[in-house]
Amino acid sequence: MKEALQPIFGLLPQVRSPSYRVPFKEKLKWTGIILILYFILTQVPLFGLSSTAVDQFSSLRAVLAGSFGSIITLGIGPIVTASIVLQLLVGGKILNLDLSQHEDKAFFQGTQKILAIIFTLFEASVLVFTGALPASAAGGQWLLILQITIGGILIIFLDEVVSKWGFGSGVGLFIAAGVSGAIISGALNPLASVTSPGVPQGAIPAFIYSLTAGQPGWYLLLPVIATIVVFLIVVYAESMRVEIPLSYGGVKGARGKYPLKFIYASNMPVILTSALLLNIQLFAAMFQKLGFPILGQVVNGRAINGFAYIMTPPNSLSLLITDPLRVLVYAVIFIGSCILFAILWVELSGIGPKQVSKQLHGMGMQIPGHRSSRAHFEKILKRYIPAITVLGGAFVGLLAFGADLTSALGGGTGVLLTVGILYKLYEEIAQEQLMDMHPMLRKFLGDE
Repeated sequence: MKEALQPIFGLLPQVRSPSYRVPFKEKLKWTGIILILYFILTQVPLFGLSSTAVDQFSSLRAVLAGSFGSIITLGIGPIVTASIVLQLLVGGKILNLDLSQHEDKAFFQGTQKILAIIFTLFEASVLVFTGALPASAAGGQWLLILQITIGGILIIFLDEVVSKWGFGSGVGLFIAAGVSGAIISGALNPLASVTSPGVPQGAIPAFIYSLTAGQPGWYLLLPVIATIVVFLIVVYAESMRVEIPLSYGGVKGARGKYPLKFIYASNMPVILTSALLLNIQLFAAMFQKLGFPILGQVVNGRAINGFAYIMTPPNSLSLLITDPLRVLVYAVIFIGSCILFAILWVELSGIGPKQVSKQLHGMGMQIPGHRSSRAHFEKILKRYIPAITVLGGAFVGLLAFGADLTSALGGGTGVLLTVGILYKLYEEIAQEQLMDMHPMLRKFLGDE
């Protein structure tokens, strides 16, 4: 299979990897440029789109990092869907890849790019032909598909630029940018609402308006309060960690600690689970168009029954009373999926017990009071890493689910992801800045 795909990899345009260590200021420059380009793309409308278009994925819009009705309507959906497929293939040993090897890692990345382009074309076609994105004129469907596909491919390459030349990843950067904009708009937008003339759209201006009208609407502040609570919980959870004591075998008295974060798999399980929900909605609309609504019926871009309806994110506390069974089933599947993707992500990203023990043992590290062997290292790490992977995956799943129920600004899941992304981005920027200020430290850590 590798041999068959290699010629295709050569035909795909790709962003050149840096041949030198990219300095802090250059990384900052490229990150800023890509962010500006992303915001410009969100303002490029789809030519020929009918005014009757419905945002089928409005409940997942923050996680998709797309802008409905623009050239990047799909956002990061195709990239994450490709990642899900490959993770399942590698995790199920259908694709036998060792991602610690450069050749296999390059094959994984090349295959992911091909799949992302295929899913871009597929998702664009489904949205257009199922009527979620109808053309304003007869025969305009192919023009819409072409525009959406171009936008999706641009997002793929913008993500690649950030991953190789900037801070973090484009996927995380775009999610954080979209959610931050939604939070600011949802909290502070002073413009009048279309549905309630005279009442501001922003939660805080709307609350102030209710005070002037003599009818304090305290419930208007619930999304703001929920956003702040989620923010504080995630920041606290990011600081939780298990620290394994280490000593350096070659230097007497040299000791340190290896931190294992509670949210060990980061926020990737939630991103992958949200993309899975998106594809359930997408396939429900496609099967209905084909005359086989096996996943449920979709009306005006909204699932009204079946599995697709159950897997539509609940966004109101009132559903706990009006439809508790649906909320319970959704919570179990959502949290279970987060745990599954956390386990897969840890293994595939090279941070499992086997990979970490190999890395630490290769550096000459050992745990005080224990034998200095890689097998013993791995045995000790197996006590901690699998447990915190499952607990961390369940925690982020439960927090995202609960935040969505409270209608937090930017979407509860979006807030959770954004805080985690910004926290990791801060850590990476701080580390890069430290490396630039102290070149000897960079040499010591082998980051040349």
